[in-house]
Amino acid sequence: MIPSMSLESDPGRSGQRWRLLDDPVAIRALAHPLRHDLMSIIGRLGRATTADAARELGISHGLASHHLRQLAKYGFVEQVAGKDHRERPWRLVATSYSWGQVRDTAEGSVAVGVLEQLRAERALEALLDWQQRRRDWPAGWREYSGVGESTVYLTQSELAAVDEAIDAVLRRYIDERPIDDVAVRPEGSVPVTFTLFTVPGGPPEKAGKD
Repeated sequence: MIPSMSLESDPGRSGQRWRLLDDPVAIRALAHPLRHDLMSIIGRLGRATTADAARELGISHGLASHHLRQLAKYGFVEQVAGKDHRERPWRLVATSYSWGQVRDTAEGSVAVGVLEQLRAERALEALLDWQQRRRDWPAGWREYSGVGESTVYLTQSELAAVDEAIDAVLRRYIDERPIDDVAVRPEGSVPVTFTLFTVPGGPPEKAGKD
């Protein structure tokens, strides 16, 4: 998974390294399937060399290097000192993101839409993969995973309250466990991705109406 981009939080509250993602150009740079995979690998391993990433993805060293350097150009990853004098590993610069007001501009809204589409496609791929794998998992994992869907009539303020409540439940764990900090992962834990699609239906209400 890539670091959370949907949760708003106070950057000073936790061990997370927060970044305000408000540059449409940077958002578009992130909206690339291979770069999504590279971010996921670095987050899972904590640190990864270009060779590590290329081997995991089954791509050439040169292709992995190109996309890692594009991620570095826009401030998503950086190289750090390794254990020896061989290739320097990459690490995530930030582990969580907030959007700010980037979606209030036409360019920002389009850029966020491109990234959201990639993330939605990846979420569907992950779900279909899980459907093939879940029969091999214990019942407890199967019971609390998969797709749930509810439709309820809400006002704007009620929708905001629901969204904040969901964020609060997840934020406890997100704040305590930066995505690339291997040491804070409890024994028996696995990466679990929560993808929330919030889709209002019907015609849009007038601005300011609750």
